[in-house]
Amino acid sequence: MIKSKHRRLSHTYFQSKDVLFLGRDLIGKVLVSHVDGLYTSGIIVEAESYRGPDDKACHAYNHRRTPRTEIMYAQGGHAYIYICYGIHHLFNVVTGPVDHAHAVLIRALQPLDGIDIMMKRRGMKTLQPHITRGPGALSVAMGWDSSLSGINMNEGSSIIYIEDRKIKYADDEIKAGPRIGVDGAGPEAAAYPWRFYVKGNQYVSAKRT
Repeated sequence: MIKSKHRRLSHTYFQSKDVLFLGRDLIGKVLVSHVDGLYTSGIIVEAESYRGPDDKACHAYNHRRTPRTEIMYAQGGHAYIYICYGIHHLFNVVTGPVDHAHAVLIRALQPLDGIDIMMKRRGMKTLQPHITRGPGALSVAMGWDSSLSGINMNEGSSIIYIEDRKIKYADDEIKAGPRIGVDGAGPEAAAYPWRFYVKGNQYVSAKRT
């Protein structure tokens, strides 16, 4: 495993009960993967917050617990990776203290390290923005599937973790809007402005203005 000179986000960071703050604050942080001994990373440029029992779009709405979602009730800092539509593996960061079941879905990354590895995983010969545009695409590029769900990113030996490389965006560069693909949760939850993204970034999966 490559040793990084950058600071990993601490255990305490992920314990915050404010998943909306974390969804926005994770923009600009760097998500790192060492799957199969291959080092890849990307800047988080789009993320969505999901808030435990009172958010109808959250898998843990109304305190729902299933074998798949049980990891959401762990302490913040665990990875929750689930399969969507039987095809796409979606990566989430569990946040909050034990039993709060908050999570942030990472929707897009701007590639940084190991771009050649990402391109090979995505079957690309030239770098295109869709390499990590969208949660399913970025999981392929980073080498993740649902078998990695439950990884504790707080552990020093974790093959998935998040770093603070002091990448900052101005307040007016980070936009908020409705989440994507949650219309089935009802009009109120679907309208929550809990999707955060970097304005104009070509790797953002949906509206970028």
